Amino acid sequence: MTRTGKAGRDPRCPVSAVMGLRERKKLDAWRTIRSTALRLISERGFDAVSADDIAAEAGVSRTTFFTYFPSKEAVVFDLDPSELQQWRALLEDPRDDLPLWDALTEVALGLARLLAERLPLQKRLFEQSPELCQSSRATCDSFEPDLKEWISRRSSDGDELRTALVFNTALAAFTTAIEAWDPDDSFDHFLEIIGDCLRWAGAGLASPAS
Repeated sequence: MTRTGKAGRDPRCPVSAVMGLRERKKLDAWRTIRSTALRLISERGFDAVSADDIAAEAGVSRTTFFTYFPSKEAVVFDLDPSELQQWRALLEDPRDDLPLWDALTEVALGLARLLAERLPLQKRLFEQSPELCQSSRATCDSFEPDLKEWISRRSSDGDELRTALVFNTALAAFTTAIEAWDPDDSFDHFLEIIGDCLRWAGAGLASPAS
């Protein structure tokens, strides 16, 4: 039987397939603005592109831009509905055949692959404008409830303190991998760094060969 999400929908079903015409048009506009913004920012740098620049290039008004995105930072970090859907589908599998930390490592690698298109640009922006790191915190916060709930389900006792410790340790490992990664290097190498950081953290910082 196909597993369905909270609303009784198959989590693998594209978001647009369950939307009405009005919602699809809004999603198309959202994606057009975001893709335009990411292109301009990639070409010119974050500080050299204004919300007005993005709106004009995307063919929408300034008011329309701010209808979809509360700030210029949000256009870089907000999740596409399909990305959020894929993230929740990733968590549908509890991976009961794996120990908790191994399963969590797979989830973290799945998340990185999900965000592969934007992570290199985001890392370069962090280097150009360190203050943007604070803006990215909202994206991390959007993953937190779902991941904590997944960890709790995978834990034998669902202890809140242990769940928080596992989550915070995994987040620290993931963040360290991002900090260590050169965005001009291959994405596969970034995945290797994430795997190493999570393995070391899960083993109490023992080396992978120990």
